[in-house]
Amino acid sequence: MNNIVIDLTHGGVKIAISLAKKGRNVLAYDIYNTLNSIDSRMLEIYGIELIQLTDLKEFKGDMNVIYPIHMPLSFDEVKSYNPDLNYTFQSHHEIIGELLNDWAEDIPKIEVTGVKGKTTSVFMLKEILIDKNPLILSSLGALLYENKKEIILKKDISITPANIKETVDLAYKIANPICKIAEGIVESENLRKYNCAIFESSLGVSGIGDVGLLLNIAEDYPIAKAKSSASKAKEQVFRCQIVCIQKEALDTYYSNIKHTRINSFSLTDSASNLFIKNVEYGLDQTLMDISYNDVKTINDNLISGEIQIKTFAPGPHHASNVLGVVLTCLSLEIDTDKIANGLENYKGIPGRTNKKTVKNSIIIEEINPGLNTQAIKESINMVGDLNDYYVSIGGDYGITCEEIDEEKLAAFLNSLDVDILLTGELGSSIASKLTIKHEYYKNYNEIYDLAIKNNKNLLFIYRSDYRKLSQR
Repeated sequence: MNNIVIDLTHGGVKIAISLAKKGRNVLAYDIYNTLNSIDSRMLEIYGIELIQLTDLKEFKGDMNVIYPIHMPLSFDEVKSYNPDLNYTFQSHHEIIGELLNDWAEDIPKIEVTGVKGKTTSVFMLKEILIDKNPLILSSLGALLYENKKEIILKKDISITPANIKETVDLAYKIANPICKIAEGIVESENLRKYNCAIFESSLGVSGIGDVGLLLNIAEDYPIAKAKSSASKAKEQVFRCQIVCIQKEALDTYYSNIKHTRINSFSLTDSASNLFIKNVEYGLDQTLMDISYNDVKTINDNLISGEIQIKTFAPGPHHASNVLGVVLTCLSLEIDTDKIANGLENYKGIPGRTNKKTVKNSIIIEEINPGLNTQAIKESINMVGDLNDYYVSIGGDYGITCEEIDEEKLAAFLNSLDVDILLTGELGSSIASKLTIKHEYYKNYNEIYDLAIKNNKNLLFIYRSDYRKLSQR
């Protein structure tokens, strides 16, 4: 059988080489024309032929098409290049699940997806599981924690499915240094340094997770040139052994899914497996009394009880992430004291949602590549008295599949009784749509300087890739 890997931009090179190493016949199609000379040479070394879809007419027999979940072509369009082939289709997520099917079967593995809150939730889980030396893939990088110390395996790495395999391979190289002996070069005994794994994925999961956490479908944005949607892509979470999912997302998008171990969470719905009985929000610490009932666990038990959480979760959208994290840990039968202590240690992520004090100014940062109007609304609502704050809105375009509805955002901002400070591409673009008082700053650092100079607090809401933090 021939295997054609479509999309070399989002991890296809890694997938193609991994398959070739297993002795598969592999072809590759660079749909976005981004292949660099190094990756091209790597494909050549492993005998992987680079083709166009029109070249499919030269092949006979079976053809397994390995495609990204956001592929802008339909299956029928792919088949049209040679209708006589016997086609099968596997997503990048599915092939990674196959490649890692028997990897690290003795450790807990968590896969995290959702429209909002993925990175935040990964690092809450890290605080809880820190004693297990977690191996992590997130939008902050591929990371390994050893004795609570962070080891950066790779900083600039995306959360595409192929990079789950990349993260595993990078960790293996660290744990198994190459050593020279008389007979040649061999790998030393596998000294695996991690005892759990947490993988963030943007559009679904691979299915290797003991628990798959789907945080929300805050906005069901279109993908694959509107041929599919975020909710359809994230449906892959049901490949995991246990699924922890926001109750509202489950009821709206997945009510017909059959799965033996689904645990739901909600801020308000007491019919879910885990919900908040009482909550007291604070900018420094939020107190939550949580009840859970009949939670299905990895050991086929049903557990019920209550837990009190104190953590950094200044708004309802943050609290919802906390619930997903708590439910995930309960599903793995992690001790409730360990869950509570880990979350109490979580203080936010610099460059994402966090709070800091600079001189006399409180600075609250809400930085996220997928910010939409609802997220901005929730961020503003979490601040009690806006009179004490400058509110800054800004950010970049072209960093996620999901873009922002400027008309909707402008309508919301125009309803506020507050001056708005604008910055970035987003700020420049919506400036003409605002009727309220506003100012534009080309350099967002000037907004920080303004707040500090005038002893004002600042709510800084910015749509950006986390990796731009190094520029701030």
